[in-house]
Formats: sequence, structure tokens, C-alpha cells
Amino acid sequence: MTSLHQELARSGPGGATALTLGVFDGVHRGHRHLIQHLQAVAAREGVTPVVVTFGNHPITVLRPEIPLAMLTTLEERSVLLRAAGVEHVVPITFTRDLSLFTAEEFVLTLRAALGMIVLVVGPDFAMGHQRQGTIPVLQALGAKHGFSVEVVTPLTLEGDVISSTAVRGALAAGDVSAAARCLDRPYAVAGVVERGEGRGAELGFPTANVAVQADLALPADGVYAAWLTVDKARYPAAVSIGTKPTFHDAGPREVEAHALDLNGDLYGRRVVLEFAHRVRGQERFSTVDALVERMHKDVTVVREVLSQAPPRTSLDD
Repeated sequence: MTSLHQELARSGPGGATALTLGVFDGVHRGHRHLIQHLQAVAAREGVTPVVVTFGNHPITVLRPEIPLAMLTTLEERSVLLRAAGVEHVVPITFTRDLSLFTAEEFVLTLRAALGMIVLVVGPDFAMGHQRQGTIPVLQALGAKHGFSVEVVTPLTLEGDVISSTAVRGALAAGDVSAAARCLDRPYAVAGVVERGEGRGAELGFPTANVAVQADLALPADGVYAAWLTVDKARYPAAVSIGTKPTFHDAGPREVEAHALDLNGDLYGRRVVLEFAHRVRGQERFSTVDALVERMHKDVTVVREVLSQAPPRTSLDD
């Protein structure tokens, strides 16, 4: 039995299934559109819908030299997939050995371990070594081995296909509003609060330094209106992402959140940040007084923006 078969069988529901396979990073609107079709097919066939998700992105194995910022951790992805109505989420590890599987070996493993009778995919889907398992190849394999292939038309927004790549591009441009439209929720990151330099408190704006996982995508450097969630309580926050150029010529990139209506110590606690709006880009100020004056203005904008943008996320539910 291969390690892939063992991973699949460990989390499988038993019995016949309709399944879809992919990374599903971000679980955006396009992913949920595919999942809705999966659920409809499963109901029609009287089988269990299953989502098989790669715990690691295949590009980290196939092209490790290419940096890739993920939109979600595996844990967050599983939470979001279940929130979308998927009861059975099966994580697998993409390995060098798995990359050498032929499409036929892959689908036979899915048949044996998960009882797949329907494979639900998008039109650009391909699987197996060097992506040789295109839709026509998979349809021929299905006729041979007793499963069908359902191809779902991708969901578009303003003429563009909604994709994880599009979300990453919006975040890289600081356009958290565009990212939210693709996701149908604010983009959010989570992390534990660590001790920083303490400079924010000295300036009258105490901040929580949030340690975000290094491979996760962050919006472009700047100041954002966001919601900070801790222990299921949400607070408006001004969040700064960047290197603090007023104080450092080449400092590390940090995420600092100033919770507007929260009194108390957040050190060591896990918080979630939901980005609602970009207030401004990162700036270098000539004096500390000029920075403080701008921070007061930033807080005013944050309060105004968030008064019209109620928080909603699934990462901390």
C-alpha cells in the first residue's frame, strides 16, 4: 500500500464518493462554486462528497526555488472548507514520489482508497506526472475504470476568473477590497502576539506585534483598517505592515496592530486580523511628531471605515 493510499484511507468516509482534488488555497468564491457542484453531483448519485486537498502546494516540491505566499494554512483551509459545507476533507502530502504517479495510478488510488465514482474538476485541471492527465485523458480513464468526470465552468468576476493567484495579486498591490470580493470575506491572517520594541506605547499607540507564519501572504506595506479578534471578541484596529522606515533603514517586515478599544495585555495570545481597507502606503516621516500626527489621522479613518464594515471571518469560529 502506498503512502498516498494510507493518507487517503485514513481520512476517507468509507463507501462510494464524488470528489474533487486540489490545493483550494484561500477557499475563495471560485472554490465554493466548484464545491456546490460537487455537493449537487453527490446528492444526485447518492454518494458522499469529498474534498482532497494538498497540505503543501505542489510548487514547493516541483519548483522550490519559486517563492509562494499561501493564503491559508492547512488548518485554516480545513475550517473554511467545512464552513462551506464539506463534511469530509482529506489532506494529503505532495511529495516527489507522488509527482511521478501517472494519471492512471493516481485515479486508481483514489478509486481504491476513497471509492471515487465521480471526479469533479475545473476545465484547466490536470493530474499525474507532468500534468499528463488532462480532461480527455481522465474521461478515457473513467470509461476504462468505472468513474465519470464532471467539468465545472469556472466562476468569473467582472470578466476575470476568480483564482488564488488573483487574490495574491490583489494583496501584493494592497487592494484588500479586491481580495475580499474574490474571497467573499475580508482577507485574514492569524498569529501569536510577541514582544516588540515597545515604541508604539511610547508614542501613545500601543501595538500588538503579530507573528504571522512566514509563508503566508500579507497585504502590501502600509496602514490598514482591520478587525482584531481575540477569544472570539472583535475590536477595531489600525494595522501597520512594513519595516518602520522612520526608525530603521532596513528593518524586518512586521505586522503591528493597534486595537482601538481594547485595554489589556495580548502577549502570548492568538489573534486574527481581518483587513477591511487600505488607509495609506508605508511612509518615512522626517520627525516623530509628524508620524504621531499622521497616526492620529489614521485612527480617525480606521474608525470611520470600520463603522460601515462589520467584521466577519471563519478563521476564529
